[in-house]
Amino acid sequence: MKNALNINLDNIAIGFSVVCALHCLLLPIAIIFLPAISTTFLASEDFHKTLLYFVIPSSIIALSLGCKMHGKYNVYLYGIFGIATLLSAVFFGHDYFGETGERILTLLGAGIVSFGHFKNQKLCTECCN
Repeated sequence: MKNALNINLDNIAIGFSVVCALHCLLLPIAIIFLPAISTTFLASEDFHKTLLYFVIPSSIIALSLGCKMHGKYNVYLYGIFGIATLLSAVFFGHDYFGETGERILTLLGAGIVSFGHFKNQKLCTECCN
């Protein structure tokens, strides 16, 4: 039961990271077709900050539970590095790296976090099944 809970938490954390990445990739296209979106919360910088309120706790909980199960705490580093990259993108990306740099950092961070969760799922499945 604990293994299934952890895998579901990993999937939730991956989902939040994917939403973040899709937002970066699809928002410019959506604004072209529906310019009114640019005035909504979806187009604001606060949207990414809000997503972090979901990505960070779900990642910390899922990776912590997984590491306790399989004992490979190096997987936790993927989460830390990915979250740090996402935080850098949200708070410094646009000012220091421009819009393109911010997108690249966001996609990189989301990819790293997702990879950590995939690895965590695999290790949990191997050790507990």
